Amino acid sequence: MKGRGLLAWCRELLWENPHQPWFLKTLLGINFLGSLYGYYWYREQLAATPRIWWVFTPDSPLSTSLFTLALALALKGKENPFLRLLAAAGVIKYGLWAAVVITDYWLKGGPVEPLEAMLFLSHLGMALEGFIFVHHWPAGFRQVLGIGIWLGLNDYVDYALGWHPYLFRPDQEVLAAVTAVALSSLLILCFSCRKMAADQEY
Repeated sequence: MKGRGLLAWCRELLWENPHQPWFLKTLLGINFLGSLYGYYWYREQLAATPRIWWVFTPDSPLSTSLFTLALALALKGKENPFLRLLAAAGVIKYGLWAAVVITDYWLKGGPVEPLEAMLFLSHLGMALEGFIFVHHWPAGFRQVLGIGIWLGLNDYVDYALGWHPYLFRPDQEVLAAVTAVALSSLLILCFSCRKMAADQEY
């Protein structure tokens, strides 16, 4: 009975009703602190990057910053449809992207150090929180178009112009680029399908 009660509680919180104030506040704090650490992590790369490209460089902390803002607005009942969907897309994309890159590093013989393990788990957490909320946040045509432009532009700057996040190994660049473009495409496809399905319901 206790196990069933716990499963029901988890289902309600993580699938049916994640907008509970205590949960939003907890995630807000975690994302805020994670964003600060993320910008610190990128400090050397940002110092070596022209300022015009700064907004495209710290992909993960920028995504968690947007998610922090989306959660703060949700707590105040002032949600922004574009911001929250962009934030969800960002944490899902870069959470999964980092997990793929770190896993590849380990599979090619890289040591499983505590720092990399922490990064792996925290990025999986990013993706998970995005999945938890995104199915509650409807996607309009303008939101999908805007997010598609942003994700595509980010991938172009990262891999066509070369301002992508530092990788663990030089031979990971193709994997990183393919993973980024594939995740961007998949997210836009999913959002577009949701939009069309919602339109058919009405």
